[in-house]
Amino acid sequence: MLFNSEEVSFDVGALALRLTAGVTLFWHHGLQKLMDFNTRADGFYDFMGLGSTMSLVLILFAEAFCAICVALGLWTRVTSIPPIIGMAVAAFMVNGDKPFAKQELAFMYLMAYVVIFFIGSGRYSLDRLKFK
Repeated sequence: MLFNSEEVSFDVGALALRLTAGVTLFWHHGLQKLMDFNTRADGFYDFMGLGSTMSLVLILFAEAFCAICVALGLWTRVTSIPPIIGMAVAAFMVNGDKPFAKQELAFMYLMAYVVIFFIGSGRYSLDRLKFK
């Protein structure tokens, strides 16, 4: 049976979490910012005085490139760090003074990527492929 082993169940769970967090962050956030880059650049949240364009480039890197890498299980622990930082900024700095309902989505992504950081990619990932 496929699911009688705790190890297999863990790996399937890691795969489901990676795919869900990675694909949804890319599809609903990264891709939208990528398609709308020029119109968003001027009014984007300026993180640490870097300028709105540079802040947009950094969050785009986290929400597009890193999210796809996490979904594929490629450099999973390293590529989960930018989304963790980006979602912490979104939850606590950009929406910090708003009701929790406005922080909730960023907080859920933050926690998903924190879990991914700690558990790693699991067996079903590009990190675990043996290239010969």
